[in-house]
Amino acid sequence: MTTTPVGIWLLFGAGILALLLIDLFVLHRKPHEVKLREALLVSGMWIAISLLFNLWVYLSRGPVAGLDFLTAYFVEKSLSVDNIFLFAVIFHAFQIKPEAQHRVLYYGVLGALILRAGFVFGGVALLSRFHFFEYVFGGFLILVGGRMIFEKVETGASKPNWPVRMARKWLHVTHEDTGTHFVVRKSGKWLATPLLLALIAVELSDILFAIDSVPAVLAITRDAFIAYSSNVFAILGLRSLYFALARILPRFRYIHQGLAVVLAFVGLKMLLSERFAISNGVSLGVICGVLGVAALASRFAPPANPSED
Repeated sequence: MTTTPVGIWLLFGAGILALLLIDLFVLHRKPHEVKLREALLVSGMWIAISLLFNLWVYLSRGPVAGLDFLTAYFVEKSLSVDNIFLFAVIFHAFQIKPEAQHRVLYYGVLGALILRAGFVFGGVALLSRFHFFEYVFGGFLILVGGRMIFEKVETGASKPNWPVRMARKWLHVTHEDTGTHFVVRKSGKWLATPLLLALIAVELSDILFAIDSVPAVLAITRDAFIAYSSNVFAILGLRSLYFALARILPRFRYIHQGLAVVLAFVGLKMLLSERFAISNGVSLGVICGVLGVAALASRFAPPANPSED
């Protein structure tokens, strides 16, 4: 397993911190509703930065590491589509205004970066010390993929998910319009706002997604730096991707099932790695093909409801 020098980790962390500060104090200094054009431009910017980092990995570590990063990044980026569905449910449940949604997602990303670090390093340690966890992770991904195939995802669901119900039960919340504040002081008491509850729900839901996505990335590479950095860049671009796709994604009704097949394939790749290794180049082609077929099937299939546009 490749060992990454501490200096590279520090430079990487400083670079990510700088990008986050630019995002907060330059791109989104004033709260506003993120329109489609802005979302597409910022999403393209994050993808470009990710590909430039991928180029650096390719030049500094070689073609194999470069392909590992690209495949892991694409897997994580694809699986993050399910996060977009859940973000829509959370914002709908708490009635978060469009101009405040970016603030929730911004601080949600900070928590997710810390959470994913623990999952990645813990997963790498388990796989390096206990080989049988490779079969545990692989079997788990296949089971999750099989379950997802029969799930129906609705962004407009009126029934809150479990993180939403937990947050409402544990905290006292004011229902007044508090702008972009997470807490307010009223009658000498600190009260949570719907914005804080939405943030808690986003953080708790990311735990569920990390349980699925991190083993999928570890099926691609056991290099902790590549596994974590691919997660980081996919997560950083998730906010702008949400604003770009939240309205049109429900039309792609089979994308969720396509992601289920991707998870099952990655789990199978992990289970067969000892006897029949599937290269990451082949894996990337299969994943792109599966998602392409799911998108085409969504485009040309008849609508689920007669009134659906």
